[in-house]
Amino acid sequence: MLEWLESSQFSTWIRTTLWGWPFALTLHAFGTALVVGFAIIIGLRMLGLSSMIPYTLLKRLFPVIWAAVALQFVSGFMLWMAKPTQYTGDVAFMLKSLLVIAGIFLMLRLYRTIEKNAASWDANGVASAGAVRLGTVALILWCVVLVAGRLTAHLGAL
Repeated sequence: MLEWLESSQFSTWIRTTLWGWPFALTLHAFGTALVVGFAIIIGLRMLGLSSMIPYTLLKRLFPVIWAAVALQFVSGFMLWMAKPTQYTGDVAFMLKSLLVIAGIFLMLRLYRTIEKNAASWDANGVASAGAVRLGTVALILWCVVLVAGRLTAHLGAL
């Protein structure tokens, strides 16, 4: 099945045309910058940094994060289609994929927590300990996703 996908017209187009791979990779890089960048902003704010940003304003970052996740999915699928047999056996790719799924669930939970409690945090001047832990885990997880993504490009199948 993977060999069939790899020999498909779409897969061949991505691998062999001048713009197929660079286009997908560029979209993936922009999506990564948005998701990881905004996750870092939110995580650092949850840790108490950048106190000039009200917690209630963090909600505005999430629509961009969700759009960037969609961009990541589409561009990641394009990149995967170019070499499905290679990526399916790639430990770094599989680790990144699992961590991305975990990161999305963490961001959903963090969004709901911010939506529910941000006004009280702004009034108190500090987020709850649970929210700080959640933001810290999300921050670390997205940084690990970033590293795993780079390892995917350089290590190949182990």
